[in-house]
Amino acid sequence: MTGVAVTKLTGTDTQVQVAPPVRRSRLKPLRKAGRRAYRGLGTATAPLRLQPGFIMIGGQRCGTTSLFRNLRAHPQLMPARYRKGINYFDLNYYRGMPWYRGHFPIERLARLATSGYGEPVGFEASGYYLYHPFTAERLARDLPGVKLLVMLRDPVERAFSAYKHEYARGYERESFERALELEDERLAGEVERMRDDITYESLSHRHHSYRHRGHYAEQLERFLEHFPQEQVHVVDSAAYFAEPEPTYRAVLEFLDVRPFKPGVFAQVNARPGASMKPETSQFLKEYYAPHNERLVKLLESPPSWA
Repeated sequence: MTGVAVTKLTGTDTQVQVAPPVRRSRLKPLRKAGRRAYRGLGTATAPLRLQPGFIMIGGQRCGTTSLFRNLRAHPQLMPARYRKGINYFDLNYYRGMPWYRGHFPIERLARLATSGYGEPVGFEASGYYLYHPFTAERLARDLPGVKLLVMLRDPVERAFSAYKHEYARGYERESFERALELEDERLAGEVERMRDDITYESLSHRHHSYRHRGHYAEQLERFLEHFPQEQVHVVDSAAYFAEPEPTYRAVLEFLDVRPFKPGVFAQVNARPGASMKPETSQFLKEYYAPHNERLVKLLESPPSWA
């Protein structure tokens, strides 16, 4: 927001000064207070609210936000309020299901909103759910019938994109190559701490897992231990951005909602910048080779990068 021009007379000269802008930080407490009030009301009215019919569980930097926005445009699909993701099954599980349900629309009002199109379907998205070690069992315990939507990207590209994302946000200060070297050391013991303390949020597990988040087969297998195959749908990120319409249509068929086409298939949250060093790219390709082989055996069709 720009400042307001103020005219000031000093003798025979006229000076134009710019008054300080209204800072966004002054509005943040109001927004937070509004969200707290909404969540308090939501918790109190949790039994009246939609239960999610599907959840986008990741992965991080794989295009989840782009697909989320295009799904949000569908008249039957009702996202959680305020944010794309509630982060309940990874970071906020200690708060309890009424707190979680409180983020979704009132079911009666949602039915009125979609009455001309079909039954409302609640949903949310978190890029951390797929990678978090305890989300699968928590989801299976609390929402055993929920459908899971997964979006995957070439793990080499994903790792570098994640690094640039974390660096831009201030969570990383090392070079990409040094961050890869430090990754195992940074992650040592973190899963155990997360297991022992449900309120513990591991900074390194969430923000410094560049290689490990690309172990897609391992993560999918964890979910398939708790959910049948027909409740899990995997989207190839490259295929979605190359030909969004048929990929989007397949997602709607999986969700069992009426056909719909957004006005535009936009790509958001792209992180441009310097290219990866060729030797680093080659290292990661070799590193991911066995993980990709494992993923090919798990999926009905091989991903584009494999």
